[in-house]
Amino acid sequence: MSVNINYEKEVALQAKNRRATVEFINIVNDLWYDKSIELVLFRNPLVDKRASEVLNLIDYAKEFVNKPITIQDALSIAKAIQQIELPSSKLDIGKLAYESYLNPKSNEDKVAFVQKKLKGATASTNIEPKDVVLYGFGRIGRLLARELMSKMGKGSQLRLRAIVTRGEITQSVLEKRASLLSIDSVHGDFLGTVQTDIENKALIINGTTVYIISANKPEDIDYTKYGINEALIIDNTGAFRDDVALKRHLVAKGASKVLLTAPGKGIPNIVHGVNHKLYNPDSESIFSAASCTTNAITPVLKVLEDNFGIKKGHLETIHAYTNDQNLVDNMHGKYRRGRAAGLNMVITETGAGAAVSKAIPVLAGKLTSNAIRVPVPNGSLAILSLQLRTIVSKDIINSTLKKYALEGDLVEQIKYSIDNELVSSDIIGTTAPSIFDSKATIADGETIVIYIWYDNEYGYSHQVMRLAKHIAKVRRFTYY
Repeated sequence: MSVNINYEKEVALQAKNRRATVEFINIVNDLWYDKSIELVLFRNPLVDKRASEVLNLIDYAKEFVNKPITIQDALSIAKAIQQIELPSSKLDIGKLAYESYLNPKSNEDKVAFVQKKLKGATASTNIEPKDVVLYGFGRIGRLLARELMSKMGKGSQLRLRAIVTRGEITQSVLEKRASLLSIDSVHGDFLGTVQTDIENKALIINGTTVYIISANKPEDIDYTKYGINEALIIDNTGAFRDDVALKRHLVAKGASKVLLTAPGKGIPNIVHGVNHKLYNPDSESIFSAASCTTNAITPVLKVLEDNFGIKKGHLETIHAYTNDQNLVDNMHGKYRRGRAAGLNMVITETGAGAAVSKAIPVLAGKLTSNAIRVPVPNGSLAILSLQLRTIVSKDIINSTLKKYALEGDLVEQIKYSIDNELVSSDIIGTTAPSIFDSKATIADGETIVIYIWYDNEYGYSHQVMRLAKHIAKVRRFTYY
């Protein structure tokens, strides 16, 4: 056994790294709350993170790009960003650190290096904040509320103004709503404050008033009475699924756009990053964010279709149970879903295979699909068995997906996993809708089997947020 380890040097280095991490965290938060500049590390959020979380992300970055990126590298770039006049923006400090490593001369003047990389952000950007109303307050509605309030910053993008529910609004109801927002069995505690205001029938979230509006019909609401105008209505009830039903939202005073958090009929079904640019918010009023499974598989399928061509394939999604299943055996409108969700694997249908063609028309009729609901509350896995038009290997498939996870239009959508021990609970809280499991890839000539994990609640909610910003035209300058 080697006895040459200098323990004291290790302790001193650990302390140095911790101090640098704390300084880095302070800069990240100052940039966000003072200037609306959000730093991420290879698309992983950094705002309000603990030192241990940041250091773990640094380790991931190091392995992801196979370069010795350190917390000191990230700190030096963060300091440089502090010294530059920038508009509201979202910047990937991991990519900047990687590019700095590839360009050793940049170490001589970090400010000049960062200025050159971010030159596109120097022009002024005129973003008008957009009022948002959540129509429904279930699993997705509450996660959206958390993210909207956590990412409020200086309020220059999306502003959550109200939540629409059904039934009488009493003190007891408000307290229950507040509790469900504050504490979540899957996603943990909300890192903020939630109080009730019965006089105004509102929740006070992080010190900001969010009205709770009771309504049975969307067209009966007058949002302007609450000071809400030209609002984006995010419908997460699942009650309105087609263009006729969703147009009822637009009858309400103060509403201007509608975003459905489910597949829709007669309206654009959008997977952000894949086909959102095909639809102009100036000419469209109603949008669908498709389903969580469609958002998980479509970005990866686009990469494979664009690079290798897809002849045909089958999707099997191993999906967490959902609220439409029974807790114990009971009657249900669909076969098998009536059996106890926490005790059984349940075969059921999914429309995700067919829905992909709405974002990638060339895949129409090429994918069959099925689903198996399993006894976990969140965290799902899509297994794609595909026949390509090109002979490939595991290395070719993995290197191609890694490239798209590092650069291009799909970096927010695809996370590239290099973890040998990845299981479903590990992916909870991941903002990317597609987590490509590089260790599980199988390739045999033209036939491949790939595994895509996804947080069917949190990852999907972030796709909804991305699409909402596109619709509201509040997308900041980004550097990924």
